[in-house]
Amino acid sequence: MHQQIYVNLPCKDLAASRAFFEALGYTFNPQFTNDQGAGMPLGENLYAMLLAQDFARTFTSKTLVDPRTATTGWVCLSCASDAEVDALVAKAVAAGGTTPTPAQDHGFMYGHGFEDLDGHHWELVHMRGLPPQT
Repeated sequence: MHQQIYVNLPCKDLAASRAFFEALGYTFNPQFTNDQGAGMPLGENLYAMLLAQDFARTFTSKTLVDPRTATTGWVCLSCASDAEVDALVAKAVAAGGTTPTPAQDHGFMYGHGFEDLDGHHWELVHMRGLPPQT
């Protein structure tokens, strides 16, 4: 059905947001990057579009909320291991991000997350198996 996913995230300071994600090891596709937006590949056919707030407003008639004070959703990415989860969270904190909750170990799944410079919540999970049957 769908071939790609693009998560659009308004940013107060696009250059600072780019630097933050570059510190985590992400890159940007120059074909989809300029002074109004930055296309960040997350995986095969998965992208985050970091958008300057004024540019983001051109796509919606709704008010852009402050992700530091309101949640409308969050990005959840899978990782290959618990160690990868922890390493990305550590890089995010070192680059100026915060951790809104402690790491959680549910047995079949390990997760932790961070908030980026704008307050967008990024959850990272390592799926170790299937959840228990109830």
